[in-house]
Amino acid sequence: MKVPIEVSARHIHLSEKDMFSLFGSNYKLNIKKYLSQPGQFACEERVTIKGTKGEINGVIVLGPCRKKTQVEVSLTDCIKLGISGEIRESGNLKGTPGCVIKGPNEEILLESGVIVSKRHVHMNSNDAKLLGIKDGQIGKVKIKNKFRSLTFEDVVLRVDDNFSLSMHIDTDEANAVGYTKDLVGYLSI
Repeated sequence: MKVPIEVSARHIHLSEKDMFSLFGSNYKLNIKKYLSQPGQFACEERVTIKGTKGEINGVIVLGPCRKKTQVEVSLTDCIKLGISGEIRESGNLKGTPGCVIKGPNEEILLESGVIVSKRHVHMNSNDAKLLGIKDGQIGKVKIKNKFRSLTFEDVVLRVDDNFSLSMHIDTDEANAVGYTKDLVGYLSI
């Protein structure tokens, strides 16, 4: 199955409580643009994340708010921040490192919630039926391009009728494959 490849650069998903702490009570996020996954959007708002060794300014906030705050960075970002790189599926935050998050209103200490997102493919149930895929199954995606073809293994296949077909990789993985906006991969089990 042919799958569009998208880069998921560093970003943060905020809980409503943390959003109010960082930006002020009763704050509402300002949508900059909608993302490929239905209902998801990039916001105008930016924060700074701080680790033990460094900080990264201008980290984009994605909406809508979630139950728990989650910071998604690359392994390279973890080195800069001085944070251990925990490769996890989104939402699997138990035992992950934390960081300080600075917004325009105040700074908060996030006890845990910093992850390097495990590479994954989003698809709806119709797409999944074509290959006989179940949610949570592991597959591989082969990417062929002129200079840096490679196969990503250990790819989590996420099935939900609210998803549109795409593979998400982080910036380190995108650099490894020589990412361009028209890049596609070929999914197999």
